[in-house]
Amino acid sequence: MNGDIQINQKEKFGIESAIIEIRAGAGGEEAGLFANDLFRMYSKYAKSQDWEQGTLDSHLSELGGIKEITFEVKGPGAFSKMRFEGGVHRVQRIPATEKRGRVHTSTASVAVLAKPKSGEIKIRPEDLEIDFYGSSGAGGQYVQKRQTAVRILYKPSGIVVTCQTERNQKQNKENAMHLLEARLLEEKEIKELEERGDERRAQIKRAMRSEKTRTYNFPQNRLTDHRAGKSWHNLEDIIEGKLEPVIKTLEKKFGQD
Repeated sequence: MNGDIQINQKEKFGIESAIIEIRAGAGGEEAGLFANDLFRMYSKYAKSQDWEQGTLDSHLSELGGIKEITFEVKGPGAFSKMRFEGGVHRVQRIPATEKRGRVHTSTASVAVLAKPKSGEIKIRPEDLEIDFYGSSGAGGQYVQKRQTAVRILYKPSGIVVTCQTERNQKQNKENAMHLLEARLLEEKEIKELEERGDERRAQIKRAMRSEKTRTYNFPQNRLTDHRAGKSWHNLEDIIEGKLEPVIKTLEKKFGQD
């Protein structure tokens, strides 16, 4: 039975790749811990979908949170299902470091990029400025003396990407190039939409990095998606990766955009 489901899912969506970036926002260390919760939630959801997952870049905080992380998921429907997760995610809860029991509000931003197909994005070597440097760990502590981390500047637009998760320059450079290609594809798609006068869809794509997407209210065990105008009262399950009801609602509402 499971095999039949996997085959049908492949027929419906095909094998896709999505590059996801999570960044801690307002809220200090609590924002970093929330960003880590989002990464864990998406990782569990990816596992439930039998998707492959790999980290392209990450920067951790001193308390075990995430300052920012970039990772890739690959499998049937990976981008189709994840594309509506972009935006600003807000959490309301009592942080572990709060001594007075007050509820705090913190944020993290999520961006979801389609990974370009081979040859879809052309990059000239002379348009790149590539630097190598030593990797760092949580809190900026020095980890490696070898300069394996990679920083790439795309000079025509000023886009900068970094990667330091692997132990060799070659793999980090390859991962950084994948991220750069995904960002250039997003930029290209927005420009094409604007050129043909499709301002609404262009605005939607831009907003998916900045609009308030969702609120995670832990005291009330409630998740609210502000675009869908709907709440779910099983936040504990959702944060453990049971995202399918939320994603299906968004697909139904926005799937034709």
